[in-house]
Amino acid sequence: MVDNRKVAVVGCGFVGSSSAFALMQSGLFSEMVLIDVDRARAEGEALDISHGSPFAAPMRIYAGDYRDAADAAMIVVTAGAAQKPGETRLDLVNKNVAIYRSIIPNIREVGFEGILLIVSNPVDVLTYAAMKMSGLPESRVIGSGTVLDTARLQEALGAHLGVDPRDVEAYIIGEHGDSELAVWSSADVAGVPLKDFCEMRGHFDHEQAERRIADEVRNAAYEIIKRKHATYYGIAMSVTRLCTAIMRDEKCVLPVSSLMVGEYGLSDICISMPTIVGRDGIECRVPISLDDDEFGELHRSAAALSDVIDRAGLR
Repeated sequence: MVDNRKVAVVGCGFVGSSSAFALMQSGLFSEMVLIDVDRARAEGEALDISHGSPFAAPMRIYAGDYRDAADAAMIVVTAGAAQKPGETRLDLVNKNVAIYRSIIPNIREVGFEGILLIVSNPVDVLTYAAMKMSGLPESRVIGSGTVLDTARLQEALGAHLGVDPRDVEAYIIGEHGDSELAVWSSADVAGVPLKDFCEMRGHFDHEQAERRIADEVRNAAYEIIKRKHATYYGIAMSVTRLCTAIMRDEKCVLPVSSLMVGEYGLSDICISMPTIVGRDGIECRVPISLDDDEFGELHRSAAALSDVIDRAGLR
């Protein structure tokens, strides 16, 4: 039986421990089990995070194994090799698919029936791998996708326009990686089309600004890794946002990675598109408007991911 107040985090590196810390502060769960191949690392992180619980909502935090996660409402998988300077997310695929072959079958064997949230990179490929290996319904295997990329886009546009980024409605879609694309054609700020809002704020060179901002967003992880060797705070906040949307059944629209079944002419691939997310996981994709160039870019992104899935032997 699923315990709606319990979450498990698999992988206690920078991303896993930061996500666990953010989840402890969120108050969504009252129990959290940390799982790592290095049991001592999981124990240390559990102790360290639990010492902050008197300043947040009460929570039982401990290191455990996959049997402890069997009744969790959600399992967040962050385990995997870290991206190194100069390495793309797709370069990680062979190493992390091998790691997933040692993780996902264990989750399946304990009879897990909750929501499986995939965070490790390359997230679109590993979401597809987890769906194939877990035996869970496709609606309950979700990748963090371009949720963080979209937040980066909203933050960059907010700074560019001098406006609260929460009022920016714009998405990054496609691969969480080098072939991702910004959907400029349907972007708006507080309901005002983006180009109109830009001109209202004194910005008229739209194409140059769009290229610059899209490049900044696409390269953000590389810039952070170059300076501090890893990214983890932004994705930890994204994990908490996703868990909140699911556990509170918000039915909100988030650009998560999930299995496409014909939408936009794409099938048998996990890729990020705006999607309604609730307590049962994926409800449906939102048919956002794409212009011809964006539609072509999306299909090129999907083709790049499909090639990697094939080369990894996942089909």
